[in-house]
Amino acid sequence: MSPISLQLAASAPAQTPPHTGGLLHLIDGTAGLLTVAAIGIGLLLFLIIKVRLQPFVALLAVSIAVGLLAGLSVTELFGTVQKSDAVSTIESGMGGILGHVAIIIGLGTMLGAILEVSGGAQVLASRLLGLFGEKRAPLAMGLTGLIFGVPVFFDVGIFVLAPIVYAAAKRSGKSVLLYCLPLLAGLSMTHAFLPPHPGPVAAAGLLKVDLGWVILMGIVCGVPAVLAAWAFSAWIGRRIFVPVPQDMVEAAEEARQAVIDEQSKAGVAPTESPVALGTVLGIIGTPLILILAATFSSIALDESTLRSVIEFFGNPFVALTIALFLAYYLLGIRRGWSRKSLETVSTASLKPVGNILLVVGAGGVFGAVLSASGVAQALSDTFNDVGLPVIVLSYLISLVLRVAQGSATVAIVTTAGIVAPLLAEGDHSQAFVALVIMAISAGSIFASHVNDGGFWMVAKYFGISERDTLKTWTVLESVLSLAGFVVAAVLSLFV
Repeated sequence: MSPISLQLAASAPAQTPPHTGGLLHLIDGTAGLLTVAAIGIGLLLFLIIKVRLQPFVALLAVSIAVGLLAGLSVTELFGTVQKSDAVSTIESGMGGILGHVAIIIGLGTMLGAILEVSGGAQVLASRLLGLFGEKRAPLAMGLTGLIFGVPVFFDVGIFVLAPIVYAAAKRSGKSVLLYCLPLLAGLSMTHAFLPPHPGPVAAAGLLKVDLGWVILMGIVCGVPAVLAAWAFSAWIGRRIFVPVPQDMVEAAEEARQAVIDEQSKAGVAPTESPVALGTVLGIIGTPLILILAATFSSIALDESTLRSVIEFFGNPFVALTIALFLAYYLLGIRRGWSRKSLETVSTASLKPVGNILLVVGAGGVFGAVLSASGVAQALSDTFNDVGLPVIVLSYLISLVLRVAQGSATVAIVTTAGIVAPLLAEGDHSQAFVALVIMAISAGSIFASHVNDGGFWMVAKYFGISERDTLKTWTVLESVLSLAGFVVAAVLSLFV
């Protein structure tokens, strides 16, 4: 156990990187590579913010530019047309991360789609609202976002749960902020801190951390963060009144009817009996419990048949497959769905995933180029000289990238590629690296504003003016970010 203050106390002497004969051959090795890093990050932000280039294309273009500027040869970057021993940095970077991430994100997305279409979210929200009563309806909405946010994407959660927020706010006559902000806090926390969401899964792949540790630290850091966000929601919701957006209520009803029509076309017939709350919680909790059990069996148990069995079922690929099959049967087949309808819903859910996987893969390419060119090592040496703990640097880098270009996923994969060599130099535990991932994830949600699609989604769905969205949603995200980081930083002192 190393105190955070000692983490970067001993830095290796700066070494001349292997690639200093490229376009910057007239500049000192380390200085030249630092210049390349600055150019690369500046170019990435320019392409995304000003040129409005798709992040996947921007990351790929910047990776190639950084590699060439740092002195990597064309063969090192792309390999060769002929079969040979030459390894393509771009292909190995893309394949290395997607081999880990694609399966998890794909399975998690299909699981979330079945829960969504089957009505699991509505059951969860209505049962919690009934349990907590009218006075504690904001807490019920927050718990709904927290639980349902585990298997579904942030924007899907808003789409599915917004009508329930409208109904609760309309019944009470209070500001819609009292109900939507706790819900958004839960959805945002799970999206940033917990697998199978793309950000934490991608960071785990890039930094070589077991998902069990990421889940554990995500819960430990995320729950206090979301409690702080709920406290802010209660405070601001009583000071700014936002009426229920009637146009969105009507639009939500039209969308709900459209979903029912689509389900009917796909052979998904509505059933009379609602989904059992225990079934929903069991399906969502199954993969988390299995993965956590596998993580701790490697610590608590010696090599044995029992440990092998636990680790098999706790492998993220196996655990999510089991949860998906449970959802297929309990929420689908047992309630009258045809096999064709299950296939239709699953296939449709994967369509939006392509963009996410390409961005994550391009982030892997960026990290691989930084490593192969020596830029990452130069950054590592420089950060060591600064003297800040790696967990603080990770948070600040992610925060700056997030505020500058708006995408949390881009901020996470770019930051993970930059800080990877800092972690590689020391003998850090899995728990500590998982906390670094929490810091990166926390930085990636700081101060959502007008360059973030989530900002406009929140403003549109809940009828909040741009000015009030900045006062509420933007501050809410910052509270989540800061609280999550503080918990991660404090815990890093002890692991």
